[in-house]
Amino acid sequence: MIILYRGEIGESVVKINNLMLNSRLLTAIITNNKAMKNVASFICFCFMLFILSVTEMTGQNGKSWSAPVQAVEKLSKDKSGFIYSEEKVPSYTLPDLLISGKGTKITSTDMWNTIRRPEILELFRENVFGKVPETKYNETFRIVRLDQNSMGGTAIEKQIEILIQSSGKSLSFSMTLFTPKNAGHPVPVFLLIDPWLADTTGPHWMQKDEYWPVDAALKRGYGMAVFSTIPLDPDNFDDFKNGIHGLLDKSPRPSDAWGTLAAWAWGASRCLDYLITDKDVAADKVAVAGHSRAGKTALWAGAQDTRFAMVISNESGAGGAALARRRFGETVARLNSVFPHWYCSNYSKFNNNEDKLPVDMHMLLALTAPRALYIDCADEDLWGDPKGSYLSLYYAQPAYKLFGLNPGLSLNMPPLNQQVISSKIGFHIRDGVHNLLLRDWNCFMDFADKVLK
Repeated sequence: MIILYRGEIGESVVKINNLMLNSRLLTAIITNNKAMKNVASFICFCFMLFILSVTEMTGQNGKSWSAPVQAVEKLSKDKSGFIYSEEKVPSYTLPDLLISGKGTKITSTDMWNTIRRPEILELFRENVFGKVPETKYNETFRIVRLDQNSMGGTAIEKQIEILIQSSGKSLSFSMTLFTPKNAGHPVPVFLLIDPWLADTTGPHWMQKDEYWPVDAALKRGYGMAVFSTIPLDPDNFDDFKNGIHGLLDKSPRPSDAWGTLAAWAWGASRCLDYLITDKDVAADKVAVAGHSRAGKTALWAGAQDTRFAMVISNESGAGGAALARRRFGETVARLNSVFPHWYCSNYSKFNNNEDKLPVDMHMLLALTAPRALYIDCADEDLWGDPKGSYLSLYYAQPAYKLFGLNPGLSLNMPPLNQQVISSKIGFHIRDGVHNLLLRDWNCFMDFADKVLK
């Protein structure tokens, strides 16, 4: 069901997914359909059907989402010392997205592309994700496995080895790619960044059809690719001696040297280097996606590499989509203490000092403009600050408006389980916990149907 409405900024299209009406009541209405003898009664019927669907689906009677009381209480006990209630969020002022470091008002796409966008990118490199070293390297690809009749004859499956060589040393990692067998043309592809593929018995890959639903995507005309980040850079603090850091870093490492997430984002671009050469892939329609820590990575990959046509960040939370200055749930200090390898060491300067950050995450999201951007959250994942993630998307909209796009996100969050598609921006918050599910993928593909096909 599609509803067009006007929000605070402009028109938006709201797509209501997963309608689960009360079957007995719906049956009763349809049974009495003969009584609908004029247009007025038919309109009333449609309106009743809409109200029923929204009420049944959201459980919030169409109200803007708010944190579940039980989730607040549970987290307050399990992870005390953090903010989980809106009334405890401190006042803050976000850096102006369209004012340059020299105070220049950004009023055109040319000014954005030549002044503000490069400036914001550099601020994130210096203070958050770190800079990729300028070490020269060679890159080669090799298809190590090819199955022309995969997935019961419906798909072409390829396993691609990506080899990086520098100064007599080398490192390789692999990507798996599925494309529809009888598409007859290159197809859009979702590239999933995955830090857990090495453990196929883990919670994500035990539910493969949810976490990476290849069959569902193929049926809708999409290709699916995934690469494991672990061979590229292990997800632990090893003093950056292993993986791609061990291959390309120079000693001593500066305080703005790239961290693990930046290395994974770099790896996503190397996967894209191959994808744009594959005859089965639409080179200008590749989306990069990630869940949780990989969702943070997807945002940085898409920010730096404008060849990605679409960026999907699933429940990325602090250090990803969520505004740092809200200090809601996980914080900068907690990120840097538990995961000191994720970001550059300069990021630790802002532990318990978020207001001094020269950026915030609405600026990271804005770096995707004017390309497609999708953010989603889970109702019970307060640790990842769903509202802060939505607000980040909301405050990224001015960058899109510079390009003549008119996203119409309201300042108020949409209701639970109600997808919002507005121009090149998409969002939903679903019921449940921190995870990547088929329900989320269906929303991503609904969005991609509009912006990639």
